[in-house]
Amino acid sequence: MHTAIVIGLGFGLLAACAAVGRLMGGAPGFTQAMLVFLPLWFIGAGINMALGVKRAGYSVADELPVFFLVFAIPAAAALLLWWRIR
Repeated sequence: MHTAIVIGLGFGLLAACAAVGRLMGGAPGFTQAMLVFLPLWFIGAGINMALGVKRAGYSVADELPVFFLVFAIPAAAALLLWWRIR
């Protein structure tokens, strides 16, 4: 359940980046915002992984596949939007 919530947070961050990008520059700002989202979400997914290791007691090997899943789903949506709009 926690993984689904974190992925939802990723989509929320994606929506926030898209809104700011659209307000700041129309379609070009929107596409730039999709690219800005990627490193922000990488950091956010990394923080989630670090919390899983530190607080929940999982090993890095246990958390790494979850990190990739949590990062990849919103990142793929961002790249798809970037590709379709550019």
